[in-house]
Amino acid sequence: MMGADHAIVRPRRASVSRPEEYRALWLAVLLALTALGLGGCASQKWATLRGVPKNPLAEQFDLKPDGPLKPSQRTLQLLRFYGLERAVEGDPNELLEKLQSLNQREPSHEKLYALAELSYQAARRVEHSHRKEALDLYGASVLHAYQYLFDARFQNQWNPYDPHFRGACDLYNGALEAGLRLICANGDFKPGQMKTIETASGSWDIEVKVRGGRWKNEDFDHFKFVSDYKMQGLRNHYRSYGLGVPLIAVRRSGYEGEPDEAKYYPSELSFPVTALLRPENGLNWNHRTGDAHFRAVLEIYDPLTIANIVVNDQRVPLESDLSTPLAYFLSKPELEQLALVGATVGLLQPQKLLEQLRPGREDSVMGLYMMQPYEPDKIPVLFVHGLWSSPVTWIQMFNDLRNSPEIRRHYQFWFYLYPTGEPFWFSATRLRHDLAEARAVLDRNHEHPALDQMVLVGHSMGGLLAQLQTLDSGDDFWRTVSDRSFAELKAEPETRKRLQDVLFFQPNPSVQRVITIGTPHRGSQYSNDATQWLIGQLTKLPDKFVGSQQRLLRENRKLFRDTRLFEISTSIESLSPSSPMFPAMIAGRRAPWVRYHNIIGLVPKQGIFGRIAAGTDGVVSRESAHMDDVASELTVEADHSMVHAHPLTVLEVRRILLDHIAALRELPGHAASVQQATRPNAQPLDFR
Repeated sequence: MMGADHAIVRPRRASVSRPEEYRALWLAVLLALTALGLGGCASQKWATLRGVPKNPLAEQFDLKPDGPLKPSQRTLQLLRFYGLERAVEGDPNELLEKLQSLNQREPSHEKLYALAELSYQAARRVEHSHRKEALDLYGASVLHAYQYLFDARFQNQWNPYDPHFRGACDLYNGALEAGLRLICANGDFKPGQMKTIETASGSWDIEVKVRGGRWKNEDFDHFKFVSDYKMQGLRNHYRSYGLGVPLIAVRRSGYEGEPDEAKYYPSELSFPVTALLRPENGLNWNHRTGDAHFRAVLEIYDPLTIANIVVNDQRVPLESDLSTPLAYFLSKPELEQLALVGATVGLLQPQKLLEQLRPGREDSVMGLYMMQPYEPDKIPVLFVHGLWSSPVTWIQMFNDLRNSPEIRRHYQFWFYLYPTGEPFWFSATRLRHDLAEARAVLDRNHEHPALDQMVLVGHSMGGLLAQLQTLDSGDDFWRTVSDRSFAELKAEPETRKRLQDVLFFQPNPSVQRVITIGTPHRGSQYSNDATQWLIGQLTKLPDKFVGSQQRLLRENRKLFRDTRLFEISTSIESLSPSSPMFPAMIAGRRAPWVRYHNIIGLVPKQGIFGRIAAGTDGVVSRESAHMDDVASELTVEADHSMVHAHPLTVLEVRRILLDHIAALRELPGHAASVQQATRPNAQPLDFR
């Protein structure tokens, strides 16, 4: 009976007589064309390499190699005041030396800004011809901008409303990125290592440290610059403005001492980080001394966990980009292949998905996925996709939710991949086992209370999987096939165990909320003779399990009152309104501690499609999508394929997650046990 494991393929004649069956047949044809490579879902490139890196200073300082400097009007006015206007046309280093001498005699904000600006411009002129000189000048720009922003002597002059203040941030960020590019041209920088950089005026000893967060030195394989990539595909681009260089970190895998949760990371996972250079031995800079020696720490921050730091008693926001690293990861061929396998292969060849291993591992490609390190003090939100789909379908919602600092502070996001070709109750059984295994891997001794506040979010058929994690079966589901005792069943031990797992289960005590989106709680009319026949022809089921299913029915003829459940072999069949599983689920005993939320999609009535699909989301009728006795239910004007990505749906899920946190805080005696999961705003980190 175990889905693809125990399936009887029964020939069925396609009969199309009603309008909804014609629509469903066209849907099935589309599935067939996709499976044959003639149509359907084309691969999407989420991020593309730019011809020229994006640089906010490029237009402001449009310089030609070895051409004259182009000071801003305020810098030019400063030079004019000191009689240095004509020096702009000469040797930039001589101008910088004179300006540096003036600043040493009479330090000022304006001179520091001019030094940072002119050093950056001078570096841009020679970065392709004189690497050491360019490194020297970029370093000077970083230090002068840093001094402008943090030197205590100018504390009374700080003015965040002055355009120069933001300009100094841009110069710091731009010069640091340009310098890192030159450094990386001779080999990447590695966390946990010291790197000595030779420049025209001396050397820098730069120690690379990972600050805060849960990534370790060994987790970093290499870095990419966010500014090299153009994001596309994601609806919203989330950035924050401050200090630092946003980078894409690509995770290293398979190293000795890898954490247990690494088994849940996808191959070549990339994630956002921000690099910030903090000088350690003063800020004074002398051009062309030849023997200058500087020490600095290149700090690597995870902006998903750290948004602000403290520098010289000032709260400093980090510059970050959360979306481009995600788009870069989505564009990896390995992930595109995973999405293809999870969707089409998972539908038409479910056994193949079960047998396929994750690259470089002995774990099945099926199961839980994490996009960030496991954090014991954060509540898991598990996304469960629907039919003919994969975890990639959640990317728009994931990108939007992750942008909220409040959501990031309290939640971690997990994804589930399963073979959608088998009946949904088999996949629900697998999910039940996988969640139990994850608990054993991550928290064997049940010491992490945040894990007991889990939220499941399911789209379409995924909502049925989620709901089945919270029901107490008793013998209700067994009664759909027999009125006699399960103990009378005659079957091989393996078959007996599988059947018992599917029909007898208890609710998961760790799941506290379930959000279903576009879910056919009473089945879908798109599952009918036409679609069932066509999908039955396309779906490849393993022959070795057919015999065991036939033996089960043959040896228990008198035991089974109703064999319909055993005759269902594909997910399409399992979603039929006549499926015996739906009445049992609707009448099922829900866990009293679980709160349910439901979101219904409804196609707008405009246009031909709106009239044809009236009262549905194009796949699931409003009546079937409705759920009784829920904490909330929202109707969104969207079709079935897009309802879970619709902005109103994302806002509703966000509202529910925030409500979950608020409710935990109000529970007497309970808030203390999840103190970390509901902790107040964390203070910015200070590594002085």
